Amino acid sequence: MTYINRESSESVPGLPEVVDADSWRDARARLLDREKAHTAEADAIAAARRTLPMGEIDADAEVHGEDGSVAFRELFDGRDELIVYKHMWYDGAPHQGQCEGCTAVAWSLRDAVYLNARGVSFAVLTSGAWSEVRPYVHFMGYEQPWYSVRGLDEPLGGDMGSLLSFVRRGDRVFLTYETTGRGVEPVTGFLGLLDMTALGRREGWEDVPEGWPEVPDAGSPVGGRGSPVGWYWRTDDQGRATWGPTSRPVPQWTRHGAAPVTSLGRDGHSH
Repeated sequence: MTYINRESSESVPGLPEVVDADSWRDARARLLDREKAHTAEADAIAAARRTLPMGEIDADAEVHGEDGSVAFRELFDGRDELIVYKHMWYDGAPHQGQCEGCTAVAWSLRDAVYLNARGVSFAVLTSGAWSEVRPYVHFMGYEQPWYSVRGLDEPLGGDMGSLLSFVRRGDRVFLTYETTGRGVEPVTGFLGLLDMTALGRREGWEDVPEGWPEVPDAGSPVGGRGSPVGWYWRTDDQGRATWGPTSRPVPQWTRHGAAPVTSLGRDGHSH
């Protein structure tokens, strides 16, 4: 790496202090100690997670997918473990009216080959009726298996927006773990990359120094510091963050047939 050495600190508005190469290495080493401690604690938490007690579920519960109705155990596809993401669904909404946060999760894990190599299958469950879900999955170009769990109780049905892990022994299936909210972030790797940048995620909850640049004003209920989590997950066709009438989850601007919408339904979602 080529450094321009400075004899004294320099100020660049809205950015960290500029220092010489040795000072940068010293500061990085101090942070590395904290990062290693964080990794060690994360490993300890993962070990505790692996010993959580299990809950047996009805492996015969029917879910509906591309090949019709199947027993839930079939989602393991012959493997010992299964991870599912429970995708929110708005009945009657067009493709662009579906959840932007769930879109970010589903889009981020479009290929589970590395999970499969470790004996783990992956599937998406949703409370939507399969007659609505199927065209949406095809529109988005998703190749992961999707299933409707409409009418089923927890843990397969019920509230959406969470990750669940299951293990199978013969014909018996057990729930081993569940998380929601920021607990699903391991799927969305782009958030971890943003956390490595100087400007971070540019969301209002982050701890940043005074004078850090504000989130660009999107001309909507978001924009500026104080913006909610995921303010940039829904944009207009120019890439401006908005929940307005011409918005849709970010990946949908690359989908075949995408076009701006003209109105919002009473529930606040695009129609």
